Amino acid sequence: MSFVTVIGTQWGDEGKGKIVDLLAENADCIVRFQGGNNAGHTLVIDGKTYKLNLLPSGIVRENTKSYIGNGVVLDPFALIAEIDAVKKQGLNVTPEKLAISETAHLILPIHKILDGLMEDVRGGKNIGTTRKGIGPTYEDKVARRGIRVCDLHDTENLKTRLNDMMHHHNALLKGLDQPQINADDMYNELLSIRDVILSYASPVSIEIEQADKDDKNVLFEGAQGSLLDVDHGTYPFVTSSNTSAGQTGIGSGYGAARKAHIIGLAKAYTTRVGTGPFPTELDDDIGTYLGEKGHEFGTVTGRKRRCGWFDTVLVKHACRVSDVDSIALTKLDVLDGLDEIKICTGYMLNGKMITTPPAQTHLWDNIEPIYETLEGWKNGATAGIQDLEKLPDTCRKYISRLEELIKRPISIISTSPERNDTVVLKDFF
Repeated sequence: MSFVTVIGTQWGDEGKGKIVDLLAENADCIVRFQGGNNAGHTLVIDGKTYKLNLLPSGIVRENTKSYIGNGVVLDPFALIAEIDAVKKQGLNVTPEKLAISETAHLILPIHKILDGLMEDVRGGKNIGTTRKGIGPTYEDKVARRGIRVCDLHDTENLKTRLNDMMHHHNALLKGLDQPQINADDMYNELLSIRDVILSYASPVSIEIEQADKDDKNVLFEGAQGSLLDVDHGTYPFVTSSNTSAGQTGIGSGYGAARKAHIIGLAKAYTTRVGTGPFPTELDDDIGTYLGEKGHEFGTVTGRKRRCGWFDTVLVKHACRVSDVDSIALTKLDVLDGLDEIKICTGYMLNGKMITTPPAQTHLWDNIEPIYETLEGWKNGATAGIQDLEKLPDTCRKYISRLEELIKRPISIISTSPERNDTVVLKDFF
C-alpha cells in the first residue's frame, strides 16, 4: 500500500495544487475528501495556468483517476462549468477519469442565497465566507435534510426531499423579510443537470479499496488549511469542514487512509484571506512586498491576502492535530531580496509566554508574537532552483531552523509556481 495525504498547515493557499500535481506523476488515484468550491488550486504547467476549485489537481495528469469523496459538498452547476473550462484548455474529463461519490451532498441555489444573507446579517462581525453555500450545505447535511448525488436517481423522492428542505429554509427567509424560494424551480434546475452528474456517480470508497488491493498509489488531496478546521482552527473564523488529516478516511470512505504518509504544506511565510486572528500579520512595506511578489490574491474570491512572517506556533499545532510526517515548504522564492527574515517562535499573552494557540477567540487580540531574526539572502536567489545545494547558504540556514522549530523534516521545497521548480528530498511512491 502506498498512500500519501497532502494537507495545509496554515490558513490555506499554501500551494497544495502544485505539490499534489507533482506527486501525481507517480500516483494512480487522486482523492478530494472535504470542502467544496470554496477551495482554489492553481497549477502552472509549461506556462499554462489551470484554476481548479472542485476537480482534484490530478485531473491534469493523463494516467491518473480523480475522485471527489463523500466528504466534499458539491455544487453540480459549478462542477459542470469547471469541466467545460478545462476541456477548453485541452483536458479530457470523462467518467473513466473522474468519479464522484454517490453519497456526496449537493450545494443548491438556496444554500448560496442563505450563505450571503447570513454574512450580511452579521454585519461587521462577518466570518468572511466565500458565499459559495458551503456552510449551509454542511448544516443541512448534519441536520439530515441534505440532498445527495444518489438522490438524483429517484425523481419523486428528490421532489419530496426538496419540499421538506424548503419548509425549513423558507421559514428562515420569511424571518429575514426575503422572498420565498419555490422548491419546484430548484427541482427543475436539478433535472437539467441530473444526467451529467449521475454519469460520474460512483461508489468511491469501494473503488479506493480496490485500488489498495491492486497495490496502486493513492494520493489524498486536502483543501483549505488546518487553521480553518471547524474543530481545531481559529474558531469561529473557520470553514465548515474538518480540514485536518483525520478527515481523510471519513471523507473518502476508506479508513485505511489513516496509514498514509502525511505531508503538511507551509508557505515560507504566512497568509490569510478574510477576517480572523493573524498574530504575525505585517501592515508595513514588507507585508506589501510579500503580497505583491507572491501574487497573493485568492483563487476563488480574488480577495487580497493578508501577509506575515512564518508562525511556528500555528504550524506545530497543525502538525500535532494531523500527525504530520514531513513538511513541504512552498513559495520560498518570495523571500528573495529581503535583508532579514523573522520567525515567530512563541507568543506573549497577558505577560506570559505561551507556545500553543489559545482556544478562546477573544484572547487572540492580546497576543504579541515573539520573533527570532535570521539573515536573509538579499544578494542570492532561489527562484527556479531544483537542487538543495544551489540554494544560498543563509536560505539553507532558514530551512534548517524551521525544521528545528517545527520538529518535522522538510521533504519538498518549491521555488516557483512551475511544476519542475522543486527540490524533492524524499521518495513518496
